[in-house]
Amino acid sequence: MELLHTITGWIVQTVGQWGYPGIIVMMFLESSFFPFPSEVVVPPAGYLAARGEMSLTLVILAGIGGSLLGALFNYWLAVMWGRPFFEKYGRYVLVSKDSLDKADRFFAEHGHISTFIGRLLPGIRQYISLPAGIARMNLPLFAAFTALGAGLWVIVLALVGYYIGNNQELVQHYLHQILLGIGIFAVVLVAGYVFLKKRAKREA
Repeated sequence: MELLHTITGWIVQTVGQWGYPGIIVMMFLESSFFPFPSEVVVPPAGYLAARGEMSLTLVILAGIGGSLLGALFNYWLAVMWGRPFFEKYGRYVLVSKDSLDKADRFFAEHGHISTFIGRLLPGIRQYISLPAGIARMNLPLFAAFTALGAGLWVIVLALVGYYIGNNQELVQHYLHQILLGIGIFAVVLVAGYVFLKKRAKREA
């Protein structure tokens, strides 16, 4: 906890010095491969907004922008190296061309909901861009649903920081409850999506 306070203090200072570009850079890192948790980036910026040192709207937009850039970076990496790698060496790691074709069809049909939900879930949000890139999911659709999922998460984080402040123990307490709620929301959303898809097939 002491280390968390130290890191958070540094982030508050850094965001205060770098401003919105600092949020964009840190959220870009969080959204790509670097283990940089958004939970210690956006709430301090929300706290600075509550103090009148930043704009809450611009904090949210900067957070979404950085998240989208990081996701697009991962998508680009997957397009450039992921698909060619698996097409050439996939048989050695039990990934066949048929598996790649199935992934293509899956993301063509379900990529939007997968991307949106993936952006909400810890441990998945950074990596959902990779299978989407390997399957070469429609880029505008990928960007739109990435922005929606990332936007919901960034808004939650910013509001937590805005209303709770710089009390990291309290922030972590509420974020734990919020993550549980988001997990339940994701399960309900998937169940509803599957139900609607099945009903549409029966009526077709």
